[in-house]
Amino acid sequence: MKRILTVLLVILLSLTLVVGCAQKAPAPADEGKEKMKVGFVYIGPPGDGGWTYAHDQGRKYLEQELGVETIYKESVPEDQQSEKVMRDMIDQGAKVLFVTSFGYMDHVEKVAKEYPDITFMHCSGFKSAENFGNYFGRIEEPRYLSGIVAGMKSESGKIGYVAAFDIPEVVRGINAFTLGVQSVNPDAVVKVKWTNTWYDPAKEKEAAITLLDEGVDIIAQHQDTAGPQVAAEERGKFSVGYNSDMAAMAPKAYMTAPVWNWGPYYVQQVKAVMDGTWKAEAYWGGMKDGIVDLAPLTANAPEGAKEAVEKAKADILAGKLNVFAGPLKDQNGKEMVPAGSVLSDQDQLEMKWFVEGVEGKIGQ
Repeated sequence: MKRILTVLLVILLSLTLVVGCAQKAPAPADEGKEKMKVGFVYIGPPGDGGWTYAHDQGRKYLEQELGVETIYKESVPEDQQSEKVMRDMIDQGAKVLFVTSFGYMDHVEKVAKEYPDITFMHCSGFKSAENFGNYFGRIEEPRYLSGIVAGMKSESGKIGYVAAFDIPEVVRGINAFTLGVQSVNPDAVVKVKWTNTWYDPAKEKEAAITLLDEGVDIIAQHQDTAGPQVAAEERGKFSVGYNSDMAAMAPKAYMTAPVWNWGPYYVQQVKAVMDGTWKAEAYWGGMKDGIVDLAPLTANAPEGAKEAVEKAKADILAGKLNVFAGPLKDQNGKEMVPAGSVLSDQDQLEMKWFVEGVEGKIGQ
């Protein structure tokens, strides 16, 4: 009898195990759910240490914070080739595209019309549609602060500025920098050299050398690499960078730089797409939003610069200091912004004139 009971018990346990194994284990919560894929279109290589590097840091931050998959294409020309790159990314499953240079704007607009279910965000432009927003930051605020550093450091009163293209974004930055210089060194001038390229280390460096030959003792820039600062270091002069902290690239020249922090914005926008709450907008955040800032000053910065910068920054954050508050005159002495007024956002976005103290021409 005991043997029969034992056999029956073994059979019963075996059946229980078989039934248990046959039952499908609960599926993970994310199984079967398509992973969000986000594409990035870059004007240069992430290794430029500047503009594209800053965007790529934002891309990595996005992956880390939201666990999304990202793809990118570097060194994409600002022409019809960019349209193919965007379409290829969509074919790969990208639901959101960040297209990160001004010259892509019309191409983004075209592709966005073809793909109404894809979310497009274009950096530094001004066009938009239902599925197509634009974004930038008030980099003019830290540019003004960097101008204070340059103005206090310059002994010759001549400061060089290597600039890419004479579009409003770049013109606006040159003006803000010059106004910062003049706030501490009223007689100083800012000499501009155009390169007509965002990314060309050799050409950027060559433009800086030309300015140094003309007697400037500080080099600033709106370029994507540290080429201009390398030229300054080789001549024993000083520099202000752009996009990211470039201290390691020209350690004997570099003083500080206006910098970008794209990561939190990218997280916010992709999260909104995932939540179904995204709406097209024209985003233009400032230092108070954390998207732009001034990199820490190095030992090359002049004595007293840290205190002067901190005071000006506090005034900007408190709303006491507006970079483009009047009275402001252009190069020819014509009043552009009267006392008691400030330049509107729209006028800033369309800015095609230089303030007094800038030596350079627009549209040539």
